[in-house]
Amino acid sequence: MNLAGVFCLLTGALAKAAHGDNHTHESKLFQTLWSSFNEGDLAVTDRGFCSFGAFAGLRARGVDSLMRLPEKKISKAISSKLPKTGNCDVIVTWKRPAKRPPAMTQPEFALLPESLPVRVVRYTIAQRGFRSQCVTLVTTLLDAAIPASDLAGLYFRRWGIELHFREIKIHLNMDVLRCLSPDMIERELRMHFIAYNLIRSVMQKAALTHDVDLNRLSFKGCLDTVRQFANATSGAEDKPRTISAMVDEMLLAIARDLNPCRPGRSEPRIKKRRPKNYRLLTRPRNEMGPLPHRKVGVENHPKPALT
Repeated sequence: MNLAGVFCLLTGALAKAAHGDNHTHESKLFQTLWSSFNEGDLAVTDRGFCSFGAFAGLRARGVDSLMRLPEKKISKAISSKLPKTGNCDVIVTWKRPAKRPPAMTQPEFALLPESLPVRVVRYTIAQRGFRSQCVTLVTTLLDAAIPASDLAGLYFRRWGIELHFREIKIHLNMDVLRCLSPDMIERELRMHFIAYNLIRSVMQKAALTHDVDLNRLSFKGCLDTVRQFANATSGAEDKPRTISAMVDEMLLAIARDLNPCRPGRSEPRIKKRRPKNYRLLTRPRNEMGPLPHRKVGVENHPKPALT
């Protein structure tokens, strides 16, 4: 399935999520999440959700947007007013596309305004040991009092949502769903989301109680600590003072488990665990017939070259 979610940038809590099959594009799922935004909010997304329809739809709800503009999909109305090279910070008019997007119905497309004033910020990321990269942002925040560097820093924090999804799928074991029926899959998803927000609430309480940076607390460390103290408090159900003391000790242990400050750290998506050397069950087991215990021969399964 495809999954899209709205997270709180400050606390990392999951506000709302939407899912569909692998034929449902994430931009369509994102459209169903617009109701989770309140007037005055700011939606920060990656370039996969950047479109005129998303900007206009959110702006109609009183919600501002900050998204990365795809280089290959820059509208002619925008690119004609941008410098060819170098950094820039300009306000331009984004015109409605001539053709209706496939993910939008004709009545929805007709409700879009003819144009929309947006602010385009382009800057270059130059980090030692990495290739320089040019990033173009587009936002409805037109106030000149907001410097371009603040917008760039805000978009840099958007990467945290990738870590949140990793925490849900890997640390909470949601990468492989175990239920079979659609109704049970819905329940399984909700339980994972509830568990994630519970751990996030414990992390926030530990950060506020002991005055530490919430962003430096380890989700995996907090999860392991909660599991250990849950076993300890299960035998003290009739002793509220003992449980309260254990909770205080648990919050202190979570606050002390700080991640080191490593700005600009590279975290590529690489699988750590190697796949097992077994054949795939592509048919019912009674139809597979006798098979060797493990794969025979490596000519059909070449090892990937290291780069």
